[in-house]
Amino acid sequence: MNDLTTQDQISSAPKIERIRHELKRRVLTVETVERITPQMLRITLTSEDLSDFVSAAPDDHVKIFLPTAAGEPERRDYTPRRYDQGAKSLVLDFAVHDAGPATRWALDAGPGSTLSIGGPRGSAVISGVKRWLLIGDETALPAMGRRIEEAGGDAVITSIGLVAGPEEEQVFETQASLETFWVHRPLSHATDASGLISLLDTIALEPETFIWVAAEASVARAARAYLVEKRGYPLTWIKAAGYWAEGKADAHETIGD
Repeated sequence: MNDLTTQDQISSAPKIERIRHELKRRVLTVETVERITPQMLRITLTSEDLSDFVSAAPDDHVKIFLPTAAGEPERRDYTPRRYDQGAKSLVLDFAVHDAGPATRWALDAGPGSTLSIGGPRGSAVISGVKRWLLIGDETALPAMGRRIEEAGGDAVITSIGLVAGPEEEQVFETQASLETFWVHRPLSHATDASGLISLLDTIALEPETFIWVAAEASVARAARAYLVEKRGYPLTWIKAAGYWAEGKADAHETIGD
């Protein structure tokens, strides 16, 4: 694949503004629970506490606090999939394929259930980008979906979703020009990046495309290494993160800068 990555592209790196938010703990009430795919629940929460909620970037995350028998709550990171400050509502999507505390809470939740959250602590706002390549597994679909749905008509987006099968694919409504690819692999192979790499081999990387990657940490590292080492793509145009790590609880890893 002959990529058009040039010195001009490197020098014209997009601006990433990091915004800090006041930390505040909020108690929310479940309004609705919807199963949008067999393994994904969408939960809408409401509260007066959301009147000053701020989420400035699609890949922000809030910390949810899950009660335990020991008393000290478990903490997990979740992306604000959608929020409406006027309606004082927040939407969170839960992938429910594991047996962790967040999955247990989501499966048990119904109208009237409560959930405590904190944050977002901050936002990384990327500006000056019109062309995107979004890569992510089930845990990243909320951020990808929000980015796609909030994009304007002048944006060109390619998305690659890594999911268990066609039943887990989602449809995103957007004004942007969108091309969507799906890589199917069983959840038992969620750390296998080979299917993603094979697909990336077929995709042209146009200049000034911002590449956003979020998946299991080893997959995110493999994708970033492929893009930099095999395709020669500039690091300033890549943001990669491990949203989870095999065998670790509450793991989140930034892959490089």
